[in-house]
Amino acid sequence: MPVKTAPAELTAGDAALRTQYLAEVLALLYPAPCTTDDRRGEPIAEYLVVPDARRPRLLVPTTSRRVAAAAVRRYAEPQSRAARLKRDAVVAAVRTGASSVLLRDRVRVTGPASESIDGHLREALGRDLSLSIHIGPARANRKPVLQLISPNGETFGFGKLGTGPLTQRLVRAETAALTALDTLRLKKLIAPRVLHAGQWRGSQVLIQSALPVWLPRSPLTPRRLTSAMLEIAGCCGYTNGTLVGSAYWAELRGRLTAVADRPEGVALASAAEMLAAHANVTLRYGAWHGDWAPWNMANLADALLVWDWERFAKGVPVGFDAIHHELQRRIQSSGDAAGAVEATVRRAGELLQPFGVAPEARELTALLYLVDLAARYLTDRQAEAGARLGVLGTWLLPVLIRRVEEL
Repeated sequence: MPVKTAPAELTAGDAALRTQYLAEVLALLYPAPCTTDDRRGEPIAEYLVVPDARRPRLLVPTTSRRVAAAAVRRYAEPQSRAARLKRDAVVAAVRTGASSVLLRDRVRVTGPASESIDGHLREALGRDLSLSIHIGPARANRKPVLQLISPNGETFGFGKLGTGPLTQRLVRAETAALTALDTLRLKKLIAPRVLHAGQWRGSQVLIQSALPVWLPRSPLTPRRLTSAMLEIAGCCGYTNGTLVGSAYWAELRGRLTAVADRPEGVALASAAEMLAAHANVTLRYGAWHGDWAPWNMANLADALLVWDWERFAKGVPVGFDAIHHELQRRIQSSGDAAGAVEATVRRAGELLQPFGVAPEARELTALLYLVDLAARYLTDRQAEAGARLGVLGTWLLPVLIRRVEEL
């Protein structure tokens, strides 16, 4: 479950939010009587701050050079050549001991090890380990992400902690999804396995196996991607029926009702009701990953690795994964979110044809996906959390409303 490297430089506002979040994460993982202020006590954990304390992205354990190098090398999947070069430079620094020159900021934690997240996980998993900690950008669903590393430098797991109502729900949902997928014996893709799940000091904890994302990559063909998405779509069976009267429609309307107190929610509900007017169109329902984006998968020569299953759901219109992947890919490559929405809807026919979606239902399916995604953003309050695309009126809603009116 590596982390996608941000495509743009940090803004001053994001840097401040990351610094604040770093303090919050440390207080969560090392609660009192643990502290980062005592310089005299015996340390129970010590971290290098990458790249520095003003722009924290990653806390790297100083357990050993081998562990530190593994923490940097396997925490992220750089999205550009420049980002890969920066990562490799940090790996070389920690491996050779030059990190004391390049990485001057450190966090030193003292206190009883039994009260720390390290102590809890060592006991729960029955093995020694070190942690590296990812400090992500502002999002409503942001949560501490931990990389678990053995003394010999093996990354054997990744962990998530749900700390509030939203993130606790997502961590529980991912635990349930991975548990269910483990019984299905998937052939077209590999998902992580649950190593440990439970609660710790009020947080929902999920530790999952590390997929070997560091192995050499192979080009991903559209056929292989579609085949994997189809396996997930049909993993719990299919049903057919119109939108109105379906379990999916009832669930979606419930979510829209919950955000009806906001102007965007009113506009979204209106668009959904206009789509429901196409009562004679039969849709096919199945399962979906829920966030199948380029940064949530890795293609190897003999396996497609897919992670981040916290949005997995059953009974949605088939093809949602294909539309979501296309939209996220376009946003990532162009930075033009509104243009990406428009281009994705235009490609709906081509994208959904392999999923057995009837021609007359393809644009309807794509627009329903946009309603679903917008409802997720509003429910999660992404705008209030400072998410980059949290304000739907700047990119998704205008395109959605116009295309619904033209349908």
